[in-house]
Amino acid sequence: MICYTIYENKNVASLIESQQAKQWVTFVHGAGGSSSIWFKQIRDFQKHYNVLLLDLRGHGASKTTLKTAFKQKYTFSALANDILEVLDHLKIEKSHFIGISMGTILIRQLAEMYPQRVQSMILGGAILKMNFRSQILMKLGNAFKYVLPYLVLYRFFAFVIMPKKSHKQSRLLFINEAKKLYQKEFIKWFKLTAEINPVLKWFRQVELNIPTLYVMGEEDYMFLPSVRKVVESHYKSSSLLVIENCGHVVNVEQPTIFNKEVLSFMNRTK
Repeated sequence: MICYTIYENKNVASLIESQQAKQWVTFVHGAGGSSSIWFKQIRDFQKHYNVLLLDLRGHGASKTTLKTAFKQKYTFSALANDILEVLDHLKIEKSHFIGISMGTILIRQLAEMYPQRVQSMILGGAILKMNFRSQILMKLGNAFKYVLPYLVLYRFFAFVIMPKKSHKQSRLLFINEAKKLYQKEFIKWFKLTAEINPVLKWFRQVELNIPTLYVMGEEDYMFLPSVRKVVESHYKSSSLLVIENCGHVVNVEQPTIFNKEVLSFMNRTK
């Protein structure tokens, strides 16, 4: 089972009086990150919900073991089942889910498979379509993944996705977390890109009956345009918040706005 950390809601009055205090919010980081990227969210969200942080396979404290090293290749459904395994272990019947970047794909995959377990989805820096530039990135990565050290590739990807000086904190955070990966682990995750286009196409076509908030930075030029289009067509369940002066990793770059707006959205869906 992947590693997890719990921060229980310590608001005693709420525990007695409010159903909200019994609710859970699960945070899912992106590829190359870890649960540490949510450090600016824990305090605010713990005041209202029980908080569950996850380290995905090979990330953070979820180090690959000899037993898991020989498992079949990673798939989005297998990674979503990793999350479900933790929920089942903790007897969490339903949770709000907050994800960033690749983590948003895993949350959406989990919602496709087990919609009854998802109370709401907050998808930050959501990936719904690979534009021309991101398609080129994937091809370059596939061409050089066995040749170049993975950190060289990861640094390059990070600069392309988060190019501005104001994105430096997010960029360095992900690069420092990626240093904890192994080359073989990076390659396993990168191979997920082979199935990403049909998965994202399905997500764009099918609207789930689950309250969904997309939180995007106005400077997230690679992924924001496709999210705008999807929200227009998925208007029954989805809404979009665009944060000014912000790039891809919205929870790190603009945590005050992110926390306030996401908590407001979650309170409306309880």
